[in-house]
Amino acid sequence: MKKLKTYKVKAFTLIEMLVVLLIISVLLLLFVPNLTKQKDSVKETGNAAVVKVVESQAELYELNHTNDQATLAKLIADGNITNKQAESYRAYYAKNSGETRAVAD
Repeated sequence: MKKLKTYKVKAFTLIEMLVVLLIISVLLLLFVPNLTKQKDSVKETGNAAVVKVVESQAELYELNHTNDQATLAKLIADGNITNKQAESYRAYYAKNSGETRAVAD
């Protein structure tokens, strides 16, 4: 009987758990908006890189086919770019409408 009374359970109290949850939730509120901004920035940078790839492929296409103008459809059909790259190219110029496109649809 004496052993039962001396045995103490070491555990967190409810208040300690609530404090930890509060701290975690505050940290999430601080970092989640920053992560979404970074994600948009990374996507924009990726689309800009795809634009350079598509324009480079268009130049190569025009060098190989001297009498033919490069279009996105011809580049896809020829296997120079993928559909996803063409969609990224269109999305980039839809967002940046002030710039002129080098490759037509």
